[in-house]
Amino acid sequence: EPLLRPFVYLPFEHSEDMADQDESLRLFTALGDPDTLRYAELHRDIIQRFGRFPHRNACLGRTTTAQEQEFLDEGGFAG
Repeated sequence: EPLLRPFVYLPFEHSEDMADQDESLRLFTALGDPDTLRYAELHRDIIQRFGRFPHRNACLGRTTTAQEQEFLDEGGFAG
């Protein structure tokens, strides 16, 4: 179902693997919805910049870099 596709594509969007992020962009671009594409691009840009989602660091026991902390302090996704 076309209305369910954005939900099915979320694992690609939330992956920390760049190939999955590329697939996310391909899938969301094909949907033709600028709103969902904007979020896919936002997620991809964070992975491209940091190689991971900094907001997950604490719960995964990862050390946050100074650049990641600055990003988080500026609002992270919302910044």
